[in-house]
Amino acid sequence: MAEEGSKAAGPIRMVAINNMVENMRYKSQILARTNKLESGIMDSGLVGFAAGMLVALVLIVVPALVLM
Repeated sequence: MAEEGSKAAGPIRMVAINNMVENMRYKSQILARTNKLESGIMDSGLVGFAAGMLVALVLIVVPALVLM
């Protein structure tokens, strides 16, 4: 009888451990994705800023020159 109880507890514990491992795996994948996204944004930030500045200057300077 005692052996049956310990055998029944084994799979239940494994299910709980598997659920915890899946939880940790899911969270680590989200962290990795977030890190990659932030890395990509930081790498292209300077180029994006320069392009935005150029567009803003064109939108300001061209109408000012047309009005002169």
